[in-house]
Amino acid sequence: MICGAVENLPQETDLIAPLHPEEIMGHNRLTAVINWIFRTITAAWLFVLSIFGSVFSAATLGAMMVALSIGAVFYIYGRDLPSYDELASYTPKTISRIYSGEGRIIDEFATERRLFADAQDIPPLVKAAFISAEDKNFYEHAGYDPRGIAAAIVEAVRSRGEDLRGASTITQQVMKNFLLDGSRSAERKIKEIILATRIEKSMSKDKILELYLNEIFLGQNSYGVAAAAQTYFNKPLSQLTPEEAAYLAAMPKAPSQYHPVRQRDRATNRRNFVLKK
Repeated sequence: MICGAVENLPQETDLIAPLHPEEIMGHNRLTAVINWIFRTITAAWLFVLSIFGSVFSAATLGAMMVALSIGAVFYIYGRDLPSYDELASYTPKTISRIYSGEGRIIDEFATERRLFADAQDIPPLVKAAFISAEDKNFYEHAGYDPRGIAAAIVEAVRSRGEDLRGASTITQQVMKNFLLDGSRSAERKIKEIILATRIEKSMSKDKILELYLNEIFLGQNSYGVAAAAQTYFNKPLSQLTPEEAAYLAAMPKAPSQYHPVRQRDRATNRRNFVLKK
């Protein structure tokens, strides 16, 4: 009986229903569609990647060319620049005074009316006023301020050339006042940056600020903050108020345009601007 039952079991080929020819064609068509979609997606991705690769290669090559060009420009202008060793032994022109027997000043003689003040004798209030007005990142940059340059460019574009503010740091202004001429040219600006980066490596920030605050012209034949404090307020630096320090800090931009009497309103507005900063 067992043998008979085994003989009556369906064969393996009988368990698998044969596919109809139309079903076989449909299955092949679906497979072909899936393969086509896969190949299309793969080709699209390869195309996109090739575009990104080309763009990246072009950008890298462009960046390298720009860097090489900038390096070449700085190398060319960096040669034969004036030495800044003399700044370490700075001896400015100061006022010659004649005193009476009682100690009163009878007369003064000077080609540049200047009273020299050591860095430690300049109050933090005065230093802060000039740094806020002229170079708020003074203690952070290495001679030139990329953020300041970028901000000046953006402001010039935004105002369509009506607001062209300078982007020179205090260190750059020291280089211009001591070692370079006052011309407004790209060549001088490049030399400024080169000298500024060099001097920052060999001189402290406080010494650079001391040079700046004693050399800068502040109108009324007054050079340096100590002489300007005497000229405008008849006070030593230690007695200046925040408003007075802000007024002096407003002068470097254009001393002739901020006269305390003839341009009182303009001078007051500029002083208030410095106070806000």
